[in-house]
Amino acid sequence: MSERATKPLNRRSFIGAAGASVLAGPAIAQQALATQPGLPSNGTVELERDISEAVRRNISSFRTLDWQPYFNNLNNGAILVDISSRALHYWSEGGDTYKLYPSSVPLTPDLTKKGRTTVVRKVEGPTWRPTPSMKKRNPEWPDVVEPGPDNPLGTHALYLSWTYYRIHGTHDTRKIGRRSSNGCIGLYNEHIAQLFAATKVGTQVLLI
Repeated sequence: MSERATKPLNRRSFIGAAGASVLAGPAIAQQALATQPGLPSNGTVELERDISEAVRRNISSFRTLDWQPYFNNLNNGAILVDISSRALHYWSEGGDTYKLYPSSVPLTPDLTKKGRTTVVRKVEGPTWRPTPSMKKRNPEWPDVVEPGPDNPLGTHALYLSWTYYRIHGTHDTRKIGRRSSNGCIGLYNEHIAQLFAATKVGTQVLLI
């Protein structure tokens, strides 16, 4: 990682590298993607593909879902994240509102956490901080990134009960529709703003 540390830091490279999560270094994650069993041998090529192509392909494969196979009830509303289709589904508490959003998902299965959690905190204009392990791998990264165009968390963030995992926005719209995060789920800023307004602390979340 010494060569990485000597590279100059700039806004675009930082946002692209820091991305959506604080679980693993981007270089490690991209290397894992290239060697992950079951993925195409040119798996990293997808990260360079025109985002319009990726999103069109994913949206065409989206399908609406019913909440009943995944949740016992809609108390506090429910969010379902489908890693395979790279889609986030939201149902309101009364079931009268349903939203379907394209999302970014983790680079590799080992970075992906699946199961049930809840929204434990909502922050508009979140502050981003690298974990100690990220800082060790990337000593050139700042200790804190305040809200603004350089923040990897975008304009809004839903903090989950799993440490370091969030559903949040991104200023780097190339990430949406791709395997591009180190663990978190990313949405376009306009979509996370809608989801942020609709959800509450205690909203159910399921990643499959």
